[in-house]
Amino acid sequence: MRLLQPLILLALLLLATFTGGTARAQEREALVLIGNANVPRIDATTVQKLYTGRAVEVNGLAVTVFNAPAGSKARERFMAGVMAMDDDKYVAYWTVRKHVGKGTPPREFRTAAELIDHVQANPGAVGYLLASEVRPGLNVVLKP
Repeated sequence: MRLLQPLILLALLLLATFTGGTARAQEREALVLIGNANVPRIDATTVQKLYTGRAVEVNGLAVTVFNAPAGSKARERFMAGVMAMDDDKYVAYWTVRKHVGKGTPPREFRTAAELIDHVQANPGAVGYLLASEVRPGLNVVLKP
């Protein structure tokens, strides 16, 4: 019995260590939406409307949304977690919408740094990235 107690304590310690590491990794890989300094907080429903072209403003402010590149971890998380669709369906949606004259899909940026720079420099700009890519001073408008 005396040998069993230290083994149980060791197992619990290891479990807590690995679980904590997993939680921190998930936090860094979480998605955040950032906006120019003039963009207010946005709810997930409004984000869906903005990224499908069914809304173009928030609280009277004209908003322009931007995407991460197809295939990126940020875009995969955004499509699954916020848009509730896969990327192929999203691209098909915009292909039809563009064809019938209802707008053009959001511009894509190759890197998070390009997206951040663009969002910070342009009033009304909104984009998304992984939490690990957030810089101090960014206006986080949604943490889905």
